[in-house]
Amino acid sequence: MRKTTIEEWLSDLASDKPAPGGGAAAGVNAAMGAALVSMVCNLTIGKPKFAEHEAVMREVLAEAERLRLEALQLAEDDAEAFSGVIAAYKLPKSSDEEKAARTAAIQSGLVDAAAVPLAVAQVSAEVIKLSGRVLEGSNPNVLSDVAVAASAAKSALESAALNVDINLVSIKDPAERERLAGALNEALQAKVQAEAIMHAVAKRIRA
Repeated sequence: MRKTTIEEWLSDLASDKPAPGGGAAAGVNAAMGAALVSMVCNLTIGKPKFAEHEAVMREVLAEAERLRLEALQLAEDDAEAFSGVIAAYKLPKSSDEEKAARTAAIQSGLVDAAAVPLAVAQVSAEVIKLSGRVLEGSNPNVLSDVAVAASAAKSALESAALNVDINLVSIKDPAERERLAGALNEALQAKVQAEAIMHAVAKRIRA
């Protein structure tokens, strides 16, 4: 997807192919949020008026760039993980041995398929936190972009959570379900911060 145009990727998303789908879209949303954080940093760094925030902006920029690349990779990984589950369901089930192998492959595939959107949720939560770090010191000309970054990451977080949940209901191992659900709930705590960032920006814009 790194080599295709946005129009081509959206056409694939709109097609009757099972992937890319919602999981990949969540990853792209997270990447856009991270990219906007980077933009805010780049338009603040080097300006004497914001010199006191320079160190923080440079630190956040490096982290936002890392998260953007990770989110894009996860968008690609999501399609592969989903394809793995589909392949497992297509395995033969004529004998008891085949049925057991198929069940094991499905369960393994479901765990992998849940792990990818979980990682997207975690990346999204980190992007939200970065948005919060640049809020006060950002160039006011891009203040609204801080809120859009938080909003995009919040959307990615909520979307990724749905994709974790849809796999969790079919995972039989209670320990795996608990592990995945616990990690997801931790990431979801960032939604409160995203909403606070958007509210703060709206208040400052309207002041």
